[in-house]
Amino acid sequence: MAILAENTELPMVPPAIPSVPVWRFSVAQYHEMLRAGILAEDDPVELLDGWLVSKMIKNPQHRLATELVREVLDGIMPQGWHVNSQEPITLSASEPEPDVSIIRGSRREYLHRHPVPADIGLVVEIADASLSRDKVLKKSLYAQAGIPVYWIVNLVERCVEAYTEPSAQGGDSDYRTRRDYASTDEIPVVLDAREIARVPVRDLLP
Repeated sequence: MAILAENTELPMVPPAIPSVPVWRFSVAQYHEMLRAGILAEDDPVELLDGWLVSKMIKNPQHRLATELVREVLDGIMPQGWHVNSQEPITLSASEPEPDVSIIRGSRREYLHRHPVPADIGLVVEIADASLSRDKVLKKSLYAQAGIPVYWIVNLVERCVEAYTEPSAQGGDSDYRTRRDYASTDEIPVVLDAREIARVPVRDLLP
């Protein structure tokens, strides 16, 4: 049974600042490093709030869950949207690569740029070892960007946490509403504030 809950389970604690001098990067600088070959597209890092952060290693369960979520969402996409998997999205100071995202328009529209918040209907992170990062840092970044719906497919507790109503308040950005869906529930897929389908949570879990 779905549970509506106030989103208060974890304090929004900013990442610790290193004790030695470091350099924070803008999105433009990050792109320039990619163009110059300083970073390769397959390097295991992503830009989060100006920091180059190592990506979590994906185990077989994580990989399968990502494939299942993409497959389910692909099967219900209305015209005018498409599903990406582990592709970059460009935010003001970050360029995360969510496990799955629903993007407005056709793929060809993004030949020369990555999707930005106005193009994004839903982001999904598959969480096992990354659960803390997904619940705190990434949730804050997605809320600050105004991404309307954020799902965490929580492999630890075998449920999907759905966050809506983003509230942008700098480092304290968060979602006002959280609803948890158990494996026996159906979860609504909402795009542009309209429910387009409901999918069984068990179909999203390995």
